[in-house]
Amino acid sequence: MFQYTALAKNKSWQPGPYPGVELLILHKNESTGGITALRKFHAGVTVPAHVHPLANESVYVLSGKWDESGMIYEEGAFFYAPKGERHGPHIAQTEVISLTIFDGPLTVA
Repeated sequence: MFQYTALAKNKSWQPGPYPGVELLILHKNESTGGITALRKFHAGVTVPAHVHPLANESVYVLSGKWDESGMIYEEGAFFYAPKGERHGPHIAQTEVISLTIFDGPLTVA
């Protein structure tokens, strides 16, 4: 038996840190501030290059097309950005849904 379960259908999308990006928080680790979330990037959204100073970021693309530095990534692509490392810009060619894990608080610089 798992100690925690969540059903996406019982959760609500909320605004993300950028316009055109939404988060559906599946789990929050109260001791680290880390989150596991579904992220939705609306088609045409560009997230500028940025840094997460307090968390490593792991991303698995579930659907859509994502342009990252001129490379197109689709369903099945995995990204990892170490804490404090600049990454992006991210350009959503279509609506993109990803499973994203931040192992510390979701902050952006």
